Amino acid sequence: MSTQQIPVVVLSGFLGSGKTTLLNHLLRSARGTRIGVMVNDFGDIGIDAMTVAGQVGSTVSLGNGCLCCAVDASELDEYLEVLTRPSARLDVIVIEASGLAEPQELVRMVLASENERIVYGGLVQVVDAAEFSATRERHPETDRHLALADLVVVNKADRVGERELDAVHATVTGVAGRAAVIRAAHGRVHPEVLFDRVAPDDEIEGQMSIEDLLYGDEDTAAHPHAHYETLSVSTATALHPRRLMEFLDSRPQGLYRLKGFVDFGAADPVNRYGVHAVGRFLRFYPEPWPEGEERRTQLVLIGSGIDAEALRKELAACEATGPREAPDEHAMWGVLRYVRRDESEEEPADAP
Repeated sequence: MSTQQIPVVVLSGFLGSGKTTLLNHLLRSARGTRIGVMVNDFGDIGIDAMTVAGQVGSTVSLGNGCLCCAVDASELDEYLEVLTRPSARLDVIVIEASGLAEPQELVRMVLASENERIVYGGLVQVVDAAEFSATRERHPETDRHLALADLVVVNKADRVGERELDAVHATVTGVAGRAAVIRAAHGRVHPEVLFDRVAPDDEIEGQMSIEDLLYGDEDTAAHPHAHYETLSVSTATALHPRRLMEFLDSRPQGLYRLKGFVDFGAADPVNRYGVHAVGRFLRFYPEPWPEGEERRTQLVLIGSGIDAEALRKELAACEATGPREAPDEHAMWGVLRYVRRDESEEEPADAP
């Protein structure tokens, strides 16, 4: 990928679900990562500078490298253009859906954007475990929102008993389909579930950074992060494109993100393929192999409740291990469907 794209995460949830608390937690804990936040009402975002930015169109610096702007839905693309300028140096953008529009409309606008510097980062739906049943009664659209989500955070898990929490989790999982579902208290979702965290220059493994000392995190022991799993896969054996697409098309419930580079071997000896998958969204980015770099497939999978060993075996089964398994001339069609094309490119006559 010649230009690193900025993931745009849509954060949704009804009033009181805890999405602003989750957003505050991301701003405090993603130290070293520059976050752009787009909201139409600053509400209880705990940053002093917010008090001077009450008008739509305002943009303020949060002092920790993050930016925040107040917008309405009609200005979404305009402000994406502002926040993705190289001068802003942002690593991720979070759009709070409350008061802007229905979450599916925001997702549609992000996916339809012609801004080549962004990539869809997923729809995160936050629900209140303690008020879930009452929320479904007051808001019949709850189930529709859950069905659209890529990740559901069952928040305020500390406010209900284990049996009730299990029941809420089971209901959410049934409605949300293939979305990953994680539990959290006080909005404590680890940033790396949602985006790639950038470590600050002064952070040394095993030591506290300056920002750790400044901001502190006294709630860590009482309110641990929501649990998630990470699986890393690296192989020097090329993957068969059809088998990989079969794996991606049927990726299991709970697998939220997949990222890395794929070697398709003889199917495309010139390029490696960057891959970005979040929820149901999938995109490949072909680019020439860097000179002198070993050809390997390297993938990272992130989710909750995933069977790491089963996933490892499934990916191993995607390897093209013999001459009889050489991909045919049409093997890459499934992959190429998910490569973003310039509008000026002509569609091949025999393309799928």
